[in-house]
Amino acid sequence: MISFALQYYHTELRWRWGEAVNQGLQEMPIVGPSTSELAQIAADLGFHFDTADVHAFREMMRGALDAYATLDRLPDALPEPRYARLPGTVPAAEDNPFGAFARITEIPGAPNGPLSGKRIAVKDCVCVAGVPMMNGSSTFEGYVPEIDATVVARMLDAGGTIVGKAANEDYCFSGGSHTNARGPVDNPYRAGFTAGGSSSGSGALVGGSIVDMAIGTDQGGSVRIPASCCGVVGMKATFGLVPCTGNLGMEYSLDHVGPLTRTVADNALLLEVIAGPDGLDSRQSACKVDRYTADLGAGAKGLRIGILDETFGLPQSDARTDAAVRQAVTAFTKLGAEIDVVNVPLHRFGGAIWMPRAAEGCLATMFHGNGFGFGPSGVYLPSAMQRQSMWRHQSSQLADSVKLGMLVGEYMTRAYGGRYYGRAQNLARLLAASYDEALTRVDILASPTVPFPTPRRPAANATREEAVNTAFGMTINTAAFNVTGHPSMSMPCGWIDGLPVGLMLTGRRFEERLLYRAASALEAELMREGITSAETRERTLPAEAAARAAYSPSPELQESCHERDFTPSFVPGSRHRRCRSPGVFPIRRRARRRYRQSYDRLADRRSVMGSTTAHQS
Repeated sequence: MISFALQYYHTELRWRWGEAVNQGLQEMPIVGPSTSELAQIAADLGFHFDTADVHAFREMMRGALDAYATLDRLPDALPEPRYARLPGTVPAAEDNPFGAFARITEIPGAPNGPLSGKRIAVKDCVCVAGVPMMNGSSTFEGYVPEIDATVVARMLDAGGTIVGKAANEDYCFSGGSHTNARGPVDNPYRAGFTAGGSSSGSGALVGGSIVDMAIGTDQGGSVRIPASCCGVVGMKATFGLVPCTGNLGMEYSLDHVGPLTRTVADNALLLEVIAGPDGLDSRQSACKVDRYTADLGAGAKGLRIGILDETFGLPQSDARTDAAVRQAVTAFTKLGAEIDVVNVPLHRFGGAIWMPRAAEGCLATMFHGNGFGFGPSGVYLPSAMQRQSMWRHQSSQLADSVKLGMLVGEYMTRAYGGRYYGRAQNLARLLAASYDEALTRVDILASPTVPFPTPRRPAANATREEAVNTAFGMTINTAAFNVTGHPSMSMPCGWIDGLPVGLMLTGRRFEERLLYRAASALEAELMREGITSAETRERTLPAEAAARAAYSPSPELQESCHERDFTPSFVPGSRHRRCRSPGVFPIRRRARRRYRQSYDRLADRRSVMGSTTAHQS
């Protein structure tokens, strides 16, 4: 017997899309084009039709349209969700830490497993069946997917609990945290600063200790940038290692799904759960899976670490960031690793090679291709494609960063016919080969994730240019590895002005296990030296921020933090209450109550349905 929650969302989907879910599929007749519609289509395609041509081709189309109509009589072969759930709620602003939740849920998975007890947030471009999503955009808000993404199903099977959808940038088209249609996402360490993007909510919720783990996606740095800004560990694994099934992607050859966690060990654990072929994503033909937690205690002795010279001293670089990253890398020598400087001259052109895919490729997939594009085999969501097609009637609501990407892509396609997209795809092989050659001389390449300190979010009255520059200025060092597919991760390595600095480690394809070995050893060493400690952070805070952090908390706030044994402090003039343990935002009791009530309602309904089943039997 179907659980109440599954009945709920199937009914919701039937209401939204007019599809019969349990009583067989009904044929939805296709209405052919009128003569005027067909004449316009012909003109758009450059055909010079007279009236007779239009009528003739209209008649000849009937057979093809009948074949299309036949598809509505066949089952839509989609993965079935296996765990009951309710659709959750959109939190009020005062109950939404850092503005980072798109939706609050409570979806418990299997009773036991490697993720048992872990509270997980899922980026809002990744499908969770029955839970409305918006992918950061008002044009997509309210869409309800009918499947769980493969990574979601795997986390639930492993015993994890999905506690919410994490806010992301408008169509994921930003490295900042200010373009979500509902409002910006704040950095968990200092209000008013960016959380990085596009997986902004995922980074903030993990960095603020609201959740244990989160799922993000990365097409140009969107896991690693928020990991750097929010002081967490974020992994963009080898292209194809983690299935993208059920993810509203941007461009087939750039899409990656990855974990964000507070520690290297948790990151390796989560990757073990979500990695591997699912038989549905055609990106995974050469996938090689490993035990990523196996070498976490093996140390770094004998490893060869290459400082990627082209990622330092850039026009955009800040000398303090370069120094913090170099200091952290130097700690590898104390662990028995060798350090050398490595040059990959083509890296400086990585952003340019990435750009045509990000502009023309994303336009073709996300907008002309209605979110999925055409061609690659895999799971397509017809309901999502139909919903995404509605952007054409709401395009004025898109963020300026999205509009800019679309304008660049459309112009270059129209003016140059895909020439530069093709050149970029070909040059990607040369770029990949240049990294492969460097990785024969060293085991790991080390770089700043973001070559400057975490910036402020654009103010509400910021100019359009300021907002767009913040959106696109964060991917300088990260985007090249989306082009080549090499595994690349960010981990905390220090502080500047009370905000985290990220170190990026990049390795050979499918050698994530080696990256985790090195990162785990360095993580422990940096903690021993106090480089990443809370005390060091306090010393780097500007005087004004330090004074605000010392503000005495109210008794009510102390009580609300008491469950986590944190000493809270309130930041005057900010809507965020935070804990003195760096970056921790205690969920207020109302939000916790809503979590609990939602879970209790689900449990009650399960109980009722179970009693009914027992009585009938």
